[in-house]
Amino acid sequence: QVQLVESGGGLVQPGGSLRLSCVGSGFPFHFFHMSWYRDPPGKERELVASIRAIGGTTTYGDSVQGRFFISRDNPKNTVYLQMNNLKPEDTAVYYCGRGGYEVGIMNWGQGTQVTVSS
Repeated sequence: QVQLVESGGGLVQPGGSLRLSCVGSGFPFHFFHMSWYRDPPGKERELVASIRAIGGTTTYGDSVQGRFFISRDNPKNTVYLQMNNLKPEDTAVYYCGRGGYEVGIMNWGQGTQVTVSS
């Protein structure tokens, strides 16, 4: 069974940083693109970042460009989202997804809450 487990969320003040982790199992991790999406309160789910299975090419949503960085460690079956200079509008539930780019998201994790507030 495919499983994606996010961790690393929490409460942080504006300007702070967090690193989210997503551990995948039940599939050959290194063969799949991976993505991060988020659900801001009252808004539709939006793309945060994606990383390709081969070559490590990355893509970012406009709202996080230059602040967030996606990376992966295939031997650990883990994809990371480094979030810097966090803003209140970054408050959301963040979801790890298997897929992205020319293929859709095939599976979602349970999500992890990120709250940016003073």
